[in-house]
Amino acid sequence: MKLSTYTREFKENIQLAYPIILGMLGHTLVGIVDNVMVGKLGATELAAASLANSFVFIGMSLGIGFSTAITPLIAEADGENSLVKGRSVFHHGLVLCTILGFSLFGLIYIAKPLIVYMGQPKEVVALAKPFLDLVAFSLIPLIIFQGYKQFADGKGETKYAMWANLLCNVVHLLLNIVLIYGVWIFPKMGMMGAAVGTVISRCIMLIYIHFALKSKAKFQPYFDGFSLKGIGKSMTQKIISLGLPSAMQMFFEVALFTGAIWLCGTIGKTSQAANQIALTLATFTFMFVLGLSVAGTIRIGNQKGIGDFIKLRIVARSIFLLAIIVQGTFALLFVLLHNILPELFVNTENVLQLKDNAEVISIASNLMIIAAIFQISDGVQVVVLGALRGIQDVKIPMYITFVAYWVVGFPISIYLGNKARMGAIGVWIGLLAGLTVAALFLYLRFNKLSKKLIVHHHLD
Repeated sequence: MKLSTYTREFKENIQLAYPIILGMLGHTLVGIVDNVMVGKLGATELAAASLANSFVFIGMSLGIGFSTAITPLIAEADGENSLVKGRSVFHHGLVLCTILGFSLFGLIYIAKPLIVYMGQPKEVVALAKPFLDLVAFSLIPLIIFQGYKQFADGKGETKYAMWANLLCNVVHLLLNIVLIYGVWIFPKMGMMGAAVGTVISRCIMLIYIHFALKSKAKFQPYFDGFSLKGIGKSMTQKIISLGLPSAMQMFFEVALFTGAIWLCGTIGKTSQAANQIALTLATFTFMFVLGLSVAGTIRIGNQKGIGDFIKLRIVARSIFLLAIIVQGTFALLFVLLHNILPELFVNTENVLQLKDNAEVISIASNLMIIAAIFQISDGVQVVVLGALRGIQDVKIPMYITFVAYWVVGFPISIYLGNKARMGAIGVWIGLLAGLTVAALFLYLRFNKLSKKLIVHHHLD
């Protein structure tokens, strides 16, 4: 195949992906804004907020991972031009996301006492508990919102969620300002203000997307005839059988990076700070390929519905190629700027911490080089997962990601980080190994399955 066969698809890929990317960056911004504003209150508050947020982040990854099952099913129904099937997916998806939102909130609420055993300072734990309750509660509107979002995404309308996210961020920022510092008639609530801001802004985001979709003629028919009596076993099972493995895939990766934070914390505070810097930058670039991955799921789900498997493979490869170009560019920037980027995160004017800061910057600049190498692996594994989700293959990929991250990656991280005394750099070499193994085996899996689809289709 000529290169132009694939590059021709770039425009449509980017049009679908960019609103998703902006929305994803919006999700992460909520956390960053909290950290910056709570950080101004003091170190204890910041530690408490990040501790609570790390719990919620794991819950969020499970919820978002599960909801991604809706997208390929909607895209497939769209390709088949089946309103009945699409409506059924939408209604079942919303009910399941609602149940999941409440369950995750309940789980975190019950698991809250575990914070005490995480070896965190007492005063941090005391602040983290009430904060955790509220931020965990915000998972309910967030995951129900995901039900609407994945539905709209599956229909190829990715902008609604983007606008909802932007609205959420603006409201969140304003609420944080007035509630943390007690501006005008509002009470001064300190870090709890940030939590209240998160809950309210996420509720507004949910209300916005509900009415935005409902008022659009294209989506109107999907809202008709909703009743709990209509929720049946077979569609419920279909969504769960796609959603559960997708949630686990996302969980394995999030847990791997959370494990890296914990490992670096046991090595020392400069390693932990350096890890945080490199992770923030790697997460930022990851959102770009995550957006491409969703675009891949949508387009590949569509081609599956239409039954054009040759085109399906072309679309998939064009997404893989685009991901390599995007992440390759970021990798280059990471290498060129590996000494400069970490300085943005460290207060270089503070003379007392000069020695620590120099150490943090030197570790972080080494991590940037490893991060540069794993940009490609990270990009490939996530877009190939998206492609596999598009053809509704999620079980084997779940096992692949588990083995890659937890049988290959994390043990290497532990060994090199602690035993071989390579510190944070050793931990990151483990992450690189895990992501590379995942990328390779997921690609082989997709290659095999998509070839099979073409062959079977020709035999039919």
